[in-house]
Amino acid sequence: MVWVAVFSSILLLILAVPVFLVFGIGSSLVAILGLDLPWSTLIQVSFGAVTRQLLLAIPLFIFAGLAMLRGGVARRLVDLMVALVGHLPGGLGIATVLTMGFFAAFCGSILAAITAVGTVLMPVMIEKGYPKPFVIALVAAAALVEALIPPSNAAIIYSSLTHVPVSKTFAAGILPGLVLMVLLIVLVIWRCRDIERSPRATAAQRIAAFKAAIPGLMTPVVILGGIYSGLLTPSESAAVAGMWAIFVGTVIHRELTWRGLSEALESTAISTTIIFAIIAMATFLSVVLTFTQAPQALIAYFIDFGVTPLTFLIIVGVVCLILGTFIEIVPVFYLTVPVFAVIAGALDVDLVYFYIVFLAFAGIDGFLSNRADVQDQSIGDSATLRALVAKLREIA
Repeated sequence: MVWVAVFSSILLLILAVPVFLVFGIGSSLVAILGLDLPWSTLIQVSFGAVTRQLLLAIPLFIFAGLAMLRGGVARRLVDLMVALVGHLPGGLGIATVLTMGFFAAFCGSILAAITAVGTVLMPVMIEKGYPKPFVIALVAAAALVEALIPPSNAAIIYSSLTHVPVSKTFAAGILPGLVLMVLLIVLVIWRCRDIERSPRATAAQRIAAFKAAIPGLMTPVVILGGIYSGLLTPSESAAVAGMWAIFVGTVIHRELTWRGLSEALESTAISTTIIFAIIAMATFLSVVLTFTQAPQALIAYFIDFGVTPLTFLIIVGVVCLILGTFIEIVPVFYLTVPVFAVIAGALDVDLVYFYIVFLAFAGIDGFLSNRADVQDQSIGDSATLRALVAKLREIA
């Protein structure tokens, strides 16, 4: 029965069936026909998975980012970064990386970040002579920063699967995210040193750009300050960020209209539905793993085989790269983390450290995927590349 489910899942993937249905059909076949479990068990577990309080932060952070996009916050951040570094070698590319990094600190949607930054900077970069493929690759790589720098939906999902405090996964992503930004900036300076530079902004222009961007720059302080001070949970902090985005967009910048707010809510609902549909169906697999005791069998195999923590992490990376060729990043999380986290614990691998290593490979395999069944998983997937291509076509 297990092989029937496996082959049916592979066939559904080949036929480009949405990933949440692949999870649901394959796992439910094993659970109901192979393990004789009632539908009520699957539904109960699935309902419990999607109603965890921690996951409530995902739609709230997505909404906060989209509201700030339509409220003018993102554009002012772009203007500030261009004013600060636009005159440097590869200045527009550096401004892109820095803006994506700051936008990541309050946005739960990678596609919102791409739209916010790409709408302003991509046409200018192309006009200045930046190669189009380089522009796509740069914005795609910079978008991966959102998966590392808190608040990160990847950290929220990982914490919900492993019960690691989300404050720890948030903190763990800060340094790797900054390192990635520095590496991208160095690459931009080297690759784009001969491209025409933008005029240097005057001191008055920089001060004006900074004043205009202050409400956006305060957002990470509001979000992370509430979490690490202990005053707010991640979900409460996300709700405060959403209210702050509405206040800034309607009262301070006065650019967030009723139509813009409605569009932000609609996009949030669509993204959330896609993510939570995958979560709901992926829990069917967790039921199968629990009743078949597959994780325990894998732990015994790894220990008996003498696998070291380093070897295990390499295996994790290879598995992520292979899976990422066929499926999106959120399914990869739910397909592998419940098993790998148990093995990591048995091998004395710190789960916070494992989170960063796993996310690094998961971010790579997300860009390798060529299916893009999920429109916006807010972690970094092939949908990002498709959005970039679509945006570039509009610009060019």
